[in-house]
Amino acid sequence: MHDLDEVPVGRDLRADIDHILVSEEELNAKISEMGRQLAKDYADKDLILIGVLKGAIMFIVDLARAIELPLTLDFMAVASYGASTKTSGIVRILKDLDSSIEGKHVLIVEDIIDSGLTLNYILETLQTRNPASIRVCSLLSKPARRRVDVPIDYICFEIPDEFVVGYGLDFNQIYRNLPFVGVLKPELYTEPAEHKPASANEEI
Repeated sequence: MHDLDEVPVGRDLRADIDHILVSEEELNAKISEMGRQLAKDYADKDLILIGVLKGAIMFIVDLARAIELPLTLDFMAVASYGASTKTSGIVRILKDLDSSIEGKHVLIVEDIIDSGLTLNYILETLQTRNPASIRVCSLLSKPARRRVDVPIDYICFEIPDEFVVGYGLDFNQIYRNLPFVGVLKPELYTEPAEHKPASANEEI
């Protein structure tokens, strides 16, 4: 098991990947395509991208560079209320937006949407702040795990219910810097539930 303090210096993280699900080349191509589409959809609009930390950081940076329009960036961080990240469905804001979204066209940028509970909370919260519009763009979607029917306006990749890391997604806060999305070897995260830490693949 990978505790942060136990990760050896120089460790080859790629050796922990069972297989690559979305390659670096596929990511680059799809994000460029998505950027062009968003530039058309938001032409002449006051666009603000809101990234959901920490997982979306890689995606929102590359996506912003692919959108050839004036835009602004802001970030939110959310977490479950209490010990459970699987069953409570109760969310609290750890970091709120730094600026007002009133009258602006908001695009929420997510790394992965599985249950939809976190996204549903964010949407309900931001809708009360009177944006001109609010849409969602997600790098990955896991429809097999959906618990709430949330609107997702832009999806780069729909993936099966596998434990993925890389390109912002983590396990125990590592693997985020891998340039692709890969499936983690099961032996690295399968252990008794009471010892299993939360991860980006266990959305609220």
